[in-house]
Amino acid sequence: MRARRSLVIAVLAVCTVLVSAFSASAAPQRYERYVALGDSYTAGPLIPLQRIDPVGCLRSTSNYPAQLALRLLAPSFTDVSCSGADTGDMTAPQSVPLGTNPPQLNALRPDTDLVTLGIGGNDYSVFGTLIGTCPGLRASDPTGNPCQRHFTVDGVDTIKAQLTQTQANITNVLAAIHQRSPQAKVLAVGYPRIAPPTGTCPNILPFADGDYAWLTSVEEALNDAISGAASTDGDTSYVDTFTPSLGHDACAGAAAWINGKDIQLTAAPYHPNFNGESGLAKIVYAALG
Repeated sequence: MRARRSLVIAVLAVCTVLVSAFSASAAPQRYERYVALGDSYTAGPLIPLQRIDPVGCLRSTSNYPAQLALRLLAPSFTDVSCSGADTGDMTAPQSVPLGTNPPQLNALRPDTDLVTLGIGGNDYSVFGTLIGTCPGLRASDPTGNPCQRHFTVDGVDTIKAQLTQTQANITNVLAAIHQRSPQAKVLAVGYPRIAPPTGTCPNILPFADGDYAWLTSVEEALNDAISGAASTDGDTSYVDTFTPSLGHDACAGAAAWINGKDIQLTAAPYHPNFNGESGLAKIVYAALG
């Protein structure tokens, strides 16, 4: 019995060491000063509780940066993301209802050691143009791709053509981040999936059936621009949220991370809901691990 007890104790000790070693290797490093930059997919419009600094940014206290900061136990956390922001608002003030959001890069300091950046969808009004135009074209050809045809001129997809410059804009933003916070770990966070790979839900996502695949291809091209900017920069890590958000598109019902066309008390149209922001937080946290 004494020998058996000794053996059990020895096995438990080994297991404890292995679990401790795994936990240490899996846990992200300690970050002291985290700054979040970005647009509405970062800010979390209408998700409770909303901040008022300024109120027009529609910045949630439960967006993915806030949830990430909580997971990281970061002593200093600054979130200056703002709905409607584009890359120009990183270095210039952004006018919003009832106030002004200062240039987002102003929040960076030499001792900032973690930066997340979620930007690009508003450059050249790509996101706003899609949701402002495509639903209105569905009735003209419900099973076709009227929106894709609308934005294709002389064989050129004019929406995707703009993304080359978007990539250059993001590359410039990343360079400015490194200049202001040279020691920071920088993550360029992509956009999660909006439309399902198959099937449609016109009552929620009112695009023509054939435009679902095109919408997805535009989003993939946008994420490629963000990934390309990170690769060109060389000191930035790209966080893919599109792939792991499969099954959480706007048509996914209770599993959806993206709200549909109707405004909700807790989520803006065509934007992440609370579950979406939680999902993004987990993805970014895993990227840090």
